[in-house]
Amino acid sequence: MAEIEDNVDRELFRNVEKLRQLRIEHRDLDEVISRLSLDLHINELQLKRLKKRKLMLKDQIARVESQLIPDLNA
Repeated sequence: MAEIEDNVDRELFRNVEKLRQLRIEHRDLDEVISRLSLDLHINELQLKRLKKRKLMLKDQIARVESQLIPDLNA
């Protein structure tokens, strides 16, 4: 039983750590996008790709957060 709890704890820690990393990357991308948007000579394709990556990160964050919510049926 203790082994199962250890596995659950490790999985929870991995998810929390992954969530932290995703949030940092999302925040960093937001800052880069904001700075690039101020540039008059911006590469629109690059900006579009960064925004798409930011949206993908937002989706990943939502999925990991959902995994961290305990299953009430358990």
